Amino acid sequence: MKSLKALVAGAAFAAGSAQAQLLAPPPPRADVLMRSLTAEVTDILKSDLAAGRRTDVAALVEAKIGPVVDFTRMTRIAVARNWRLASPEQQAELVAQFRTLLVRTYSRALSDYQDPEIDYKPPREPAGDTEVVVRSTVRRGGAPPLSIDYEMADDALAGWQVYDVKVEGVSLVLNYRESFAALVRADGIDGLIKALAERNRRNAEGAGAARLAPVLSLLMLYSGGRRQ
Repeated sequence: MKSLKALVAGAAFAAGSAQAQLLAPPPPRADVLMRSLTAEVTDILKSDLAAGRRTDVAALVEAKIGPVVDFTRMTRIAVARNWRLASPEQQAELVAQFRTLLVRTYSRALSDYQDPEIDYKPPREPAGDTEVVVRSTVRRGGAPPLSIDYEMADDALAGWQVYDVKVEGVSLVLNYRESFAALVRADGIDGLIKALAERNRRNAEGAGAARLAPVLSLLMLYSGGRRQ
């Protein structure tokens, strides 16, 4: 009798779960997600600016932008074949240091927020594809329009995740590959980790932050003008 009750309960639970999945709204398209995220972040920046409040930009980036960026895949692409040479502990440290570099630099970019007009276009890939490119055009006063493309993958658990950004066709992640490879050739994986940690230390102290422009467009806002 107990086994029969357990079987009935299990069947009822499965049926309820299936019904809940059918009733749940479908996940947003990648471009819809990006547009919504942009609106949410810019609304916070505008609200704080209007109220004369100082925005905790680092916390804003971590809370709103961090969850939709695949930092592990970004790091793996940037480190390229040297990724296989790293131990699991070194890989984890590489991801942590690269994430810190990207987040801190992007936080500084948001501090120069200039309210650009951003137009997102639906992906050209067929519906149901798990990897798409979200194309956008950024219009800034007094400057030519800027194209920013986001390469995104649909993770079963995390949803849509950005794993590369291309500004005018130039890859954010690949921009680091050559310098990372040179550091590994010279000093090994630990040398690369040490170099990233040192750069993050300098960034935290404010040294040279204005010259870290390759990641200014990590997700959506580009304040323009500066190049590394």
